[in-house]
Amino acid sequence: MYYLATVEGDQPRVRPFGTINEFECKLYIQTGKVKPTSHQLAANPKAEICAFSGGAWIRVACELVEDDRFEAKKSMLDVYPNLRGMYDENDGNTQVLYMKSVTAIF
Repeated sequence: MYYLATVEGDQPRVRPFGTINEFECKLYIQTGKVKPTSHQLAANPKAEICAFSGGAWIRVACELVEDDRFEAKKSMLDVYPNLRGMYDENDGNTQVLYMKSVTAIF
């Protein structure tokens, strides 16, 4: 689990997230297009991720770019099959986004 921060207007928004997947040498996250997270990222793709593992924190600043390809969605859902009860590659709601312009602070 990690925490994803976005911006809504001038207000930061932070929520726990659980999906992360490497596909075609890029790191992807997943959300639903109907969720506030998706709308916030459409307005401002800049985001930050914060996670704790093995006694260390990492913060990642990035831009999240939507990849609407079937293959990218399928890859994510194959890694997280428990999401298939809510999402499908062809449902028009599943959204996967990859990280670009990444800066990590350990």
